[in-house]
Amino acid sequence: MQAEAPAIRPCDAAELIRRAAALIFDVDGTLAETEELHRQAFNHAFARHGLDWQWDRAVYKDLLRVTGGKERIRAHHERLRIAAPLSDVDIAELHRIKTAHYAELVETGCCPLRPGVTDLLAAAKARGQRLAIATTTSHGNIDALLSQALGKRWAADFDAIVAGDDVPHKKPAPDVYFEILVRLKLNAPDCVAIEDSANGLIAAARANIPVLITRSMFFRDDNFSQARVVLDDLSGLGVKRQNKKTEKQPHAQ
Repeated sequence: MQAEAPAIRPCDAAELIRRAAALIFDVDGTLAETEELHRQAFNHAFARHGLDWQWDRAVYKDLLRVTGGKERIRAHHERLRIAAPLSDVDIAELHRIKTAHYAELVETGCCPLRPGVTDLLAAAKARGQRLAIATTTSHGNIDALLSQALGKRWAADFDAIVAGDDVPHKKPAPDVYFEILVRLKLNAPDCVAIEDSANGLIAAARANIPVLITRSMFFRDDNFSQARVVLDDLSGLGVKRQNKKTEKQPHAQ
């Protein structure tokens, strides 16, 4: 992994963003707080499949260290150390049910984009910056979320979209980011990755891409020491900086 980049002040985060040729977004936890919906959808799938599993928030937070839904199901079953491992067919069916129910939950409009995301996307587009998505989740999950939040033609605003199933290895492996750089035809230092988890940070850092962290519900306590900047959300990053002359207070009369 590259040497740790010096951290910058949160107030300089907007400048880091503005100078980038491309902004590369993670999805779950970064664009929206989706993980609670994923947890509910997993539990729905387990019940439908006749399993007596119930992932509470503590269990799910631990399982989020395993990237990928199917991988998470397999990891949980292995930890139980009971019966034979679930077959690939069983896992695929569980994941299919889970994904369908997740889409149904998202379609209710209960999962808006996180603060600042819409403004940042609009500002980046207005500046002519390129937008990309590098995520572990599936294309179906991305479309379910962003079709609801940004409209059916959301994908037209993104120059590259790489999901977990598009590459050999999921985060914290850097595969999704290497693939994004190839598709964008850009060098890593010219981009900024926007992530919410240690796994995402590691993946982007291994690809030598500067990382901005926006803390999310399940990963707030992760180690983000290698991030260039860590924020609670993306509020204000899409606002054009005022000219300093206009910021001066008028003289008293």
